[in-house]
Amino acid sequence: MTSLAKRLTSIKPSATLAVTQRAAELRALGEDIISFSAGEPDFDTPGHIVSAAKEALDKGMTRYTAVAGIPELRRAIAEESTRARRVDCRLDQTIVTVGAKHAIYQFLAALINPGDEVIIPAPYWVSYPDQVRLVDGEPIVVQTQAKNGFVLTAEELQKVISPRSKVLVLNTPNNPTGAVYSEQAVREVTLTALKAGLWILSDEIYRELIYGQEKHVSPLSIAPEEMRDRVFVVDGVSKTFAMTGWRIGWGIGSPDVIRAMSKIQGQSTSNPASMAQAAALAALTAPRSFLKDWRSEYEKRRNEIVRRLNDIPGIQCATPGGAFYVLPSVRGVLKRMGAEATDLTLTGYLLEQARIAVVPGTPFGAPEHIRFSYATSLAAIEQGLERMKNALQQV
Repeated sequence: MTSLAKRLTSIKPSATLAVTQRAAELRALGEDIISFSAGEPDFDTPGHIVSAAKEALDKGMTRYTAVAGIPELRRAIAEESTRARRVDCRLDQTIVTVGAKHAIYQFLAALINPGDEVIIPAPYWVSYPDQVRLVDGEPIVVQTQAKNGFVLTAEELQKVISPRSKVLVLNTPNNPTGAVYSEQAVREVTLTALKAGLWILSDEIYRELIYGQEKHVSPLSIAPEEMRDRVFVVDGVSKTFAMTGWRIGWGIGSPDVIRAMSKIQGQSTSNPASMAQAAALAALTAPRSFLKDWRSEYEKRRNEIVRRLNDIPGIQCATPGGAFYVLPSVRGVLKRMGAEATDLTLTGYLLEQARIAVVPGTPFGAPEHIRFSYATSLAAIEQGLERMKNALQQV
């Protein structure tokens, strides 16, 4: 029997990918499956971005680039961050990575020693704890409260800080809740973390997808100047520009951290794909008029899915401020299903009986909840939620 690394024993397959795979299997059998599982925009990548990649290929941009990314893209990232976060950013504070997930992993690999603790508010994106374990760190999950909109408070953070604490993960807008931290909430948590000597890993991949009166506030904008070097920002093109398959993300941090990450990248993936970098450069430097329409469409979908979910007995769903997810409580439905029922069994039931694919909340640190992505059409939302309502009437 193959002897694999012990660290893999605590790593679980992605819950979202598992649901997506099962849904694909049913589709292959001819079943009509409506999917609310994948965190992926259903819009096409804008044409000018695709054209930029084609032009790069035509010009022979098919070779290695600098490990940390082409200077033009890194400069555009620095300028974008300076505008968005109102904190000066230089080229040597940026690194282009193979998606935002890669930036998170490399930051943790550069910073975490065995036994170091990484504080992760729950509900959380499923990859955070497992990435911490992959670098031999210890994920410390702190449960946030639905009554607070699933937003971490300074008091909750303070209770879990220990001498081994090294990093706090913040994600706003949040996956899976869609929660958007207010400026006050970001300020209180940021100052608490930095004063305790923690680093902050700020995942801001959904920062452009915010609705109504909400606004995005980065810990980098809040941090005192002398502490900014301990804030590391993760961003990318996947969600804002519907470029999930292009695999371009980036990190913004102190030059020391960027150099360390570049060393890791140079000995692992090397540079991200050259033509994808050209596409990302076009995304950052061209007008974004399409985003207004996309946000408007997402907001309509959000309102519709929240309304329909709250119309189903046993389900409670708050209206999130950003991203494209809702995380309703299904506690009332589980009570009707019996003592052995969980959010995992419910998602299996909905896939098999209602032919809709949703993701259980447990892998996100949110038992008795399920996650819906509304990055799909209004017609799919209407039909899928009607199927769900009818299926749950049989429970």
